[in-house]
Amino acid sequence: MKITDIRFGMLRVPLKTPFKTALRTVDVVEDIVVTVHTDTGHIGYGEAPATAVITGDTHGSIVEAIRKFISPRLIGEEIANLNRITGLIQGALEKNSSAKAAVEIAVYDLWGQLYGAPLYKMLGGGDPVITTDITISVDYIEKMVADSIAAVDRGFESLKIKVGKDIGVDIERVKAIYAAVEGRALLRLDANQGWTAKQAVYALQTLEDAGVRLELVEQPVKAQDLDGMKYVTDRVHTPIMADESVFGPAEVIDLIRMRAADIINIKLMKTGGLSKAIQIADIAAMYGVECMIGCMIETSISVAAAVHLAVAKSNVITKVDLDGPSLCAFNPVDGGVIFNESEITVTDAPGLGIREIRGLEPLDV
Repeated sequence: MKITDIRFGMLRVPLKTPFKTALRTVDVVEDIVVTVHTDTGHIGYGEAPATAVITGDTHGSIVEAIRKFISPRLIGEEIANLNRITGLIQGALEKNSSAKAAVEIAVYDLWGQLYGAPLYKMLGGGDPVITTDITISVDYIEKMVADSIAAVDRGFESLKIKVGKDIGVDIERVKAIYAAVEGRALLRLDANQGWTAKQAVYALQTLEDAGVRLELVEQPVKAQDLDGMKYVTDRVHTPIMADESVFGPAEVIDLIRMRAADIINIKLMKTGGLSKAIQIADIAAMYGVECMIGCMIETSISVAAAVHLAVAKSNVITKVDLDGPSLCAFNPVDGGVIFNESEITVTDAPGLGIREIRGLEPLDV
């Protein structure tokens, strides 16, 4: 099975409700879909969102990085030579992690298809059913409480609460949500780099003193501020998770050595795909550090790849934040992973199991 062509499409899917964080607001998923074609007629599917405020990738940069730098290296390559192909992708250019991720996901899809096995089995196997949390966007308190109660009523047992806009209001938001769902759901906070280190310590100590028990707090300080992250981690009981501070394996090693966080959030769009994500999971497992698997605003194409990884690495990926498909108004994908509210199920179809993507707009590049 040799790679013969790489093509692009645009996929647009409206969200059920606007996705609001301290950094941005999103109403519609608009992602680049990459299809890798082969001489056997098999097609591998990958996907990448434009997340300029986090990874620096835009729609234009994703397409250009693949078209000019990655694609020429891959034409004619045998899918069986997976390590060689991922090396070619990662070495094609610096940064551009989302572009690399889209192509890697498609190649891993084909790798599973080549051997007639679902990707999670190719990566080591596991229980093909996992459970995700759901995101509660930052908003006025009454709306966030109502959204939280509605999510619990739909069966979600973990809620990721977006905060980071106003420290005083953030504390009141969390207290109100905790009072509304206490005993029914675990709360995870995501500050999206919205606090200083001292603000984070103040907020978390205030919440702890008020009896609010949080499962974790994600990225309370700026991505580059590892000293600030360590400052927070050392001063609160609540586990601290690094997200934007960690893109690749080298950063994971630095963070673990510094003891700057308790948990690491793996996202394929940050790591540049599955190969580096697997390395991060293995490094974390060596040091006994837990990981979460997360996603950007993505559909069930790329999120499916993250699900397969989570199943195969469940020994270290103990928390799942793959609610992107649940936030979409509809699922544009036929086949693949099954997303049913909080429950995610992997089928035994080869690779990612994707048969068709509805509404895909071809891009003439």
